[in-house]
Amino acid sequence: MNAHALNKTRDDHPAKGGKTAKVAKADAELAEALRPGQSVELLKELHILTREGRLNQDSRRKLKQVYHLFQFIEQLLRELPEGGANATLADHGAGKSYLGFIVYDLFFRAGQGGHVYGIETRAELVKKSRELAQRLGFDRMSFLNLTVAESATAGELPSQIDVVTALHACDTATDDAIAFGLAKKARCMVLVPCCQAEVAACLRETKALALSRTPLAELWRHPLHTREIGSQLTNVLRCLYLEANGYSVTVTELVGWEHSMKNELILARHTGQRKASAAARLRELLAQFGLDALGDTRFRLD
Repeated sequence: MNAHALNKTRDDHPAKGGKTAKVAKADAELAEALRPGQSVELLKELHILTREGRLNQDSRRKLKQVYHLFQFIEQLLRELPEGGANATLADHGAGKSYLGFIVYDLFFRAGQGGHVYGIETRAELVKKSRELAQRLGFDRMSFLNLTVAESATAGELPSQIDVVTALHACDTATDDAIAFGLAKKARCMVLVPCCQAEVAACLRETKALALSRTPLAELWRHPLHTREIGSQLTNVLRCLYLEANGYSVTVTELVGWEHSMKNELILARHTGQRKASAAARLRELLAQFGLDALGDTRFRLD
């Protein structure tokens, strides 16, 4: 008997409980990878596990990404009153509500309180999320077919939201999520910005004037640099805006999030202490880069 046949025979030999050694090993690996009580059915629906509910190389990578992102949100939730047991969370640009489902399953499902709201403009995705939540018995989840801007005044949402998340919300949708968080007096925000085009467009419009006024404009003279500087500047302005509105801000990276190059993670905790220096720097940067108009729209200060 060759080695391959021998190994196959060993794998197929029934272990305790009637399972083959191969199946028993797969069960053990899955149990070790998942958190206690975690829904296998949800992970299959989200394509984090295979259709058979097993781990492979791709699913291991996805699961690692999920846990990496969740650890940031879990820490913020546990800092809230009652350890976040009754917290409300609004996920903007929810898509298939990947993030909302994971947070609910890992944090809220075992308890009696808390509510997750998924906000998404595509009606078909909202419908599918509602059906999945009903099928899994995730009864403290709501899915709303709204834009981020509309959600700030929508009657389906409470007057205060504890945690605001926006994962890869494109362009100004991240700014709308920040505005939503301010309007809802959010205790914390978790933002992964994407496709910041608005500031880059403004830089292009004023490029000729800027080049004649300051050598700093060389930083965005070429189109590729305009896009990159615009993206970086947008997030710097957002951080200053949050600090000016009473939040402490941490900027870090979503390590291993290979499916997107937009891995900058902005974590904001409400302190109630508005930083006058941040407001002053924000105004100075807007003026320096010829973006004063945004001070009346995106970055309006009281």
